Amino acid sequence: MGSFAVQVAVALGASVTATADAEAGDFVRELGAEQVVDHRSERFEAQVKDVDLVCDTVGGDTQERSWQVSRHGGRLVSIVAPPDATKEGGRFFVVEPDRTGLEELSRLVADGEPAPPVDRVLPLAGTAQAYAALEQGHRRGKIVLHVS
Repeated sequence: MGSFAVQVAVALGASVTATADAEAGDFVRELGAEQVVDHRSERFEAQVKDVDLVCDTVGGDTQERSWQVSRHGGRLVSIVAPPDATKEGGRFFVVEPDRTGLEELSRLVADGEPAPPVDRVLPLAGTAQAYAALEQGHRRGKIVLHVS
């Protein structure tokens, strides 16, 4: 989700700050992030301020700390759990059919942005290997099963 969100935001003209571990920092910068905060060694809320839109893909304590980086009037959108209803600007994002949004996304993809990074391509017979890689986490892109 994060790699796609970074590319879409950049394609729409946003200045992007992202969190990642140190090993993925260069990769996330290649996707277009201007600033990358190492979430393993730094507290992002100590490094980032006055953000217009925070995309929460983690939830829990991370979501709660995310309010600290949002500017007054900014938004916090979560795909994990509904944000605190007592705080203004929180939204819970659930994918719903949206023709206009899909048309805009299609236009961006046709223009070459975003280009989902591919970690590896495996034959259909490699499904178990693909699943094991998903459980390990920390991939740099999607795992694609090739059906021939």
